[in-house]
Amino acid sequence: MMEKANFSDYLNMNKGIKRDSPMPEIKVAFLSNFTINGLPEILKVKSHQESIWIDYYNAPYNQYIQEILNPASGLYKKEPDLIFLLLDVEPFLGEFFFFPYRYSIEQRKDLVKEKIKEIEDFLTILQERSKAKIVINEFLVPAYSSRGILESKQEYGLTESIHKINEQLRDICKNNGRLFTFPLNSFCSHQKSNPLSEPKIYYLTDMKFSTDGLIDLASEYLSYIYPLASKSKKCLVLDLDNTLWGGVVGEDGPEGLKLGPDKEGRPFLDFQKLLLDLFERGIILAINSKNNYEDAMEVIRNHKYMLLREDHFACIKINWQDKATNMKEIAKELEIGLDSLVFLDDDSTNQALIRELVPEVTVIDLPKDVSLYPSIIKNLKFFNLFHITPEDVKRGKMYVDQKKRSLLESEMKDLNTFIKQLQVKVMVRSADESTLDRITQLTQKTNQFNLTTKRYQEEEIYELFKSADHLIKSITVEDKFGDYGTTGVVIVKKDADKRCWHIDTFLLSCRVLGKTVEFALMEDLIKRAKMEGIENIKGHFIPTKKNKPAENFLEECGFVLSKEDDQIKEYTFDFSKEFKTRILVDVEEWKS
Repeated sequence: MMEKANFSDYLNMNKGIKRDSPMPEIKVAFLSNFTINGLPEILKVKSHQESIWIDYYNAPYNQYIQEILNPASGLYKKEPDLIFLLLDVEPFLGEFFFFPYRYSIEQRKDLVKEKIKEIEDFLTILQERSKAKIVINEFLVPAYSSRGILESKQEYGLTESIHKINEQLRDICKNNGRLFTFPLNSFCSHQKSNPLSEPKIYYLTDMKFSTDGLIDLASEYLSYIYPLASKSKKCLVLDLDNTLWGGVVGEDGPEGLKLGPDKEGRPFLDFQKLLLDLFERGIILAINSKNNYEDAMEVIRNHKYMLLREDHFACIKINWQDKATNMKEIAKELEIGLDSLVFLDDDSTNQALIRELVPEVTVIDLPKDVSLYPSIIKNLKFFNLFHITPEDVKRGKMYVDQKKRSLLESEMKDLNTFIKQLQVKVMVRSADESTLDRITQLTQKTNQFNLTTKRYQEEEIYELFKSADHLIKSITVEDKFGDYGTTGVVIVKKDADKRCWHIDTFLLSCRVLGKTVEFALMEDLIKRAKMEGIENIKGHFIPTKKNKPAENFLEECGFVLSKEDDQIKEYTFDFSKEFKTRILVDVEEWKS
């Protein structure tokens, strides 16, 4: 319904929305050299629909330079988490935009360098005075040139000059974790309707974008909001009949299905290509289908053009029970929250069922026109991350490996035998710059086994990493089925006198829980503390709705409750006692 809302609808909705207590808050600032009124309000409404609260600052009209240069500006007073910088190329280039060929080739080259330096200086100042992530729109390349068909032959002509600026802008942002370029030319070329203002509106208001264009732009900007609010999704749950292939396998048989390079099967084939690409990027895939198991698996295993095979799916629910029950079982088996799931099903009844009975799951409306299926995947914003770590890339396979572990566990008579059969190896390593992204990600996403559930951005983790008063360690885990990747983190704050350590963060991915890995990490920490002559280690448990699995961990490690109030329990480790918890995994110190 919200996709059909118009500009006025969004402005009216903005007036009535309120923040619910569990909503994460993101502070967003907008800087521009043209009118963008309405964009912040639309983004706020769209974010609110995703249970994210936006507190925004829209800088005064065409005051972006003053806002950046003035350390006491409203921009810096807001202390934003995210800054959007939108610059129209016409006023940015000034006279050069209209009369590029009054300048010699050398002058045009110099002007490009000058403009890149100007942007780079602004971005440097923004990073020095703010901790925000910064998204700068690339510059639109105009279609018109006085040189007509010869424009493409002009050395450092207007078109090439703008392309050069955009190329160097991308280079500036490429290896900087806080800087991002927004592909504005691609955005404009892929919208169904022209996102730019009509000439009359542009001249009257200096609005570069139409009202529909602002709505579409706000939708794209959500891609930066999701990961900042730790709201990125992990898993795509897929129907089969008329979703992954055309037709009903129980009626049409494998040979009668639409799937392949022919005109009717190609949309489904292209759809699967995009899904496979997401899997190879680390998105978990699962099946939720009302079907005869043997018939469906015959297609998955043997159909000539089926790209997604059995080993691409971390969980397969092909049965005749209702899809809401299946969905809950999928989340339970994968040990991820229901709010991490995105559901694709062509049947509107099933869509309504999931929305009603499992509202935490994000349900996508698949269009009746199957030729639009690939575009649905291309427009999903839920899976964006600021960094893609090696663990992210391998996640889909990791969950498939987990299926094999679960099968082995079902064959074992007791837990200890199962763990020994897995041949689990744990590597404990001190943080370095190659692991900081993953450590940051774990603090943002780990909920169940997390003593304090403190969330950190990469800049904050980097500051702790550089601080002599903090110790950061992580663990990587593997077994005979595969590599879990970096799955645990401990952050310690050292007292000024160095005699007491405070466990600021202790977390473990749910994938490795129940294998005594958490105890191996704690034992390593205690051994190190003893070696450094530490007298006390204090740990804290801050309860949340999701971290019940970690509630008794400190006591199980030998910590004693020393202080308690409604919000927090403090525990102290007694160094006169031995750490007696039995470790069933092999533990080694990382050697680079």
